[in-house]
Amino acid sequence: MTREQKFMQEAIHLSRHGMQLQHGGPFGCVIVKGEEIVGRGWNRVTSTNDPTAHAEVVAIRDACSRLGTFQLDGCEIYTSCEPCPMCMGAIYWARPRKVYFGNTREDAATAGFDDSFIYTELALPLDSRLIKLCNLGREEALVVFREWAEKQDKTAY
Repeated sequence: MTREQKFMQEAIHLSRHGMQLQHGGPFGCVIVKGEEIVGRGWNRVTSTNDPTAHAEVVAIRDACSRLGTFQLDGCEIYTSCEPCPMCMGAIYWARPRKVYFGNTREDAATAGFDDSFIYTELALPLDSRLIKLCNLGREEALVVFREWAEKQDKTAY
């Protein structure tokens, strides 16, 4: 068994573990730095009433907390399923070097976790989406962005 297969097996184990605990859907994730697992997560959506508590997000939070950083430089993510659009956004913000996944998004859809409507919605113009996005208060909000741009002691990310 390769090192990658070993870490994927742990992600799959966590997917089953969380499911058996009734914490949420069958999704698990580990984050690895070098040869060490630095973050673990499984889906906890239904047990925490948190729609963002996907395995990848839980694992990213765990790894960042353990590493004392908001970015996962040099890390790899092993997840039991291809990440959804929300998780991919979190992954891009965390900046790991690589993501390995088990099940595909098509496999997830077959199992009852179909994200295709999100991909479709995101490709639509704002005024054509089911959930309307309305621009409001832009001038006031831009003032804060200008303050950020001028801030000397900021931590860029």
